[in-house]
Amino acid sequence: PSSMPSYSVRPAARADASTVAELHVATWKATYKGVLPDNFLDGLTPAMRLPMWRDAIVYGEPQVLLAVADNGKPAGFAGFDRSRGPKTKPTTGEIWALYVTPEHWGQGAGLALWDAAREGLIEEGCTEVTLWVMLRNERALRFYELAGFKRELNTARTTTVGGAKVEEIRLKRKLD
Repeated sequence: PSSMPSYSVRPAARADASTVAELHVATWKATYKGVLPDNFLDGLTPAMRLPMWRDAIVYGEPQVLLAVADNGKPAGFAGFDRSRGPKTKPTTGEIWALYVTPEHWGQGAGLALWDAAREGLIEEGCTEVTLWVMLRNERALRFYELAGFKRELNTARTTTVGGAKVEEIRLKRKLD
């Protein structure tokens, strides 16, 4: 019988920047197929994402975590920090990104990343956390709702990603 893999989560180091950029592109291509235009997704490359993730890791904005499966392969990453929202309290944190590769979907990597990000936000003095999700990203909405997040109905907004208009909503939960 096959058992579920286990995941270790650690802060990303500068040497992990290219891995995080590769994970970002691979997970976006899988997650947003049929949501964002194919030509946009096909054009994404790790090199395009590398400077952003290298800076995030070096400067800690956002803090970046890497999930590694028990076979040593990277399974996903998360970025978290204080909320970027201009009207949010200083005790509000934000999950900036949380992505897991398709081969690790439903196996606990996302939960391991969320648990580690939650602990990091609590250490930073945050008492609640928000995040933005595309409404067509049903897998993510299910995941976050199971993790105790609630939709903030007055936050729905339309944004443009890769030339496509997408609906997003903010989710929120208390940290405890």
